[in-house]
Amino acid sequence: MNTMTILLSSFILSVTGLAIFIWSLRNRLFEASPAAARTIFSEGEIGRSDDPAATPGQAAAQAAHDAAPPLTEDEARQLNAELQARVEADRSSSLVTFLFLACAVVWLLVATAAGLLSSIKLHEPDLLVNQAWLTFGRMRTIHLNAVAYGWAPMAALGLAMWLLPRLLKTPLVGARYAIAGAMVWNAGLIAGLGCIAVGLSDGMEWLEIPWQVDILFVVGGALVGLPLVYTLQARTVRHLYVSVWYMGAALFWFPTLFLVGNLPAMHFGVQQAAMNWWFGHNVLGLFYTPMALACVYYFLPKIIGRPIQSYNLSLVGFWSLAFFYGQVGGHHLIGGPVPGWLITLSIVQSVMMIVPVLAFSINQHLTMKGHFRRLWDSPTLRFIVLGGMMYTLSSIQGSIEALRSVNTVAHFTHFTVAHAHLGLYGFFTLVMFGAVYFVMPRVMDWEWPYPNLISMHFWLVVVGFGIYFVGLSIGGWLQGLAMLDAAKPFMDSVGVTIPWLKSRSVGGAIMALGHLVFAIHFVLMATRRGVAREGAALLNEPLKATTVPEAA
Repeated sequence: MNTMTILLSSFILSVTGLAIFIWSLRNRLFEASPAAARTIFSEGEIGRSDDPAATPGQAAAQAAHDAAPPLTEDEARQLNAELQARVEADRSSSLVTFLFLACAVVWLLVATAAGLLSSIKLHEPDLLVNQAWLTFGRMRTIHLNAVAYGWAPMAALGLAMWLLPRLLKTPLVGARYAIAGAMVWNAGLIAGLGCIAVGLSDGMEWLEIPWQVDILFVVGGALVGLPLVYTLQARTVRHLYVSVWYMGAALFWFPTLFLVGNLPAMHFGVQQAAMNWWFGHNVLGLFYTPMALACVYYFLPKIIGRPIQSYNLSLVGFWSLAFFYGQVGGHHLIGGPVPGWLITLSIVQSVMMIVPVLAFSINQHLTMKGHFRRLWDSPTLRFIVLGGMMYTLSSIQGSIEALRSVNTVAHFTHFTVAHAHLGLYGFFTLVMFGAVYFVMPRVMDWEWPYPNLISMHFWLVVVGFGIYFVGLSIGGWLQGLAMLDAAKPFMDSVGVTIPWLKSRSVGGAIMALGHLVFAIHFVLMATRRGVAREGAALLNEPLKATTVPEAA
């Protein structure tokens, strides 16, 4: 197949996706949701807010805006029966979900410590240099892998374990396999980070852990996948809600990516570089992104008590993501010794990613229309909605950054690092935070003891990340311009970044404080200490407060 044929095929595929998007507009797919969008609600739940993290006052404020009429006796009886079945599904997944989320919190703290130390070392290079494992090269790599294989997959898989039984309306089947898989996975991550700390690495970004250790990830991931497959087979629903599509695809794509990326003695030279960025970009777009979008499509409607505005548009977003994302990583190789058609194909698909992004963004906005005031009352909704907005920003920025004219300045600079954090932190991590706040009261059958800590966590990470992202973006762009100026020595491009790298560390320190607040609150929740509110806020009824001095 020659270059012209490949480019023409890519163009036709992209235009076809755009035509589908335009067709969805002409056929009024933005109108009220069809019945499929209501499958996540029980009878009588539509029009009623549901935020387990809300205080009694916030719950009362939300209930004041609810549009649902009082339930009849028959509706109340049917709702209670469905809620009881939902409780059984939650109980079947509670232990495994808690295990995954607890591991996620631990890895979040490890990654935060390594990331903050790495950031400080960029402007204080002589800090802690007497031990090899504390040097920047190893500490930064530990940070990346603790996020990529610790915090992110543990949080996403834990939420998948909780969501699928609810969405499929059946108890989780084979939870013991997931528990064993989590143990093997975490053992592999501990071994992998240990290898990196002592200087053993495969030398490719996102793929630094030696392939011999990766075998543990393969075994652990396979064990984790078994309950998800078994539960899908045992489902009692005919229709698969869009969140199931996103999670199912992500759980298929990631093993494929990981296996291809880690095959030993298969990738060399330029082909290895192309594979490296194919994996690095796709693990973001075809694993973390669909897992986070699955959470948004479930939790956002549940919290505000309204089905998504356009269910068909959500499917357009899913399929266009599947079509367009597969080759976007090639734009990281602009200027390298790779075929020109590969770079052009990557740029075309990067720009066409605007289609699924707009599909999601418009859907989220129209679903939230008339409900934005609930951001004030719902601490959980703040994380979910802001995370969704960051998905829009990071994806559009990525499409622009893929263009050769922009990439010439931004590549090899801190600007790219800021962009990566906008996606993996601003989007994915904020959504995970919001989902954890919703799920944990159901898992523990216990309310968050200090809801004000949720607000503190939110503002710390938002303000900290804002400082981090803005400072790093400005510093990175100035760095790129300095490197392109032939009249300036290279060290000028380093010196111009120093003030902005310090702002990065300030923002990172504020984010780290937010993570510490989150972790402390999680531990208090897990040990049932502090102020407790009795009962799960399924329908946001005002809850009685009591004090529990010791763990129950």
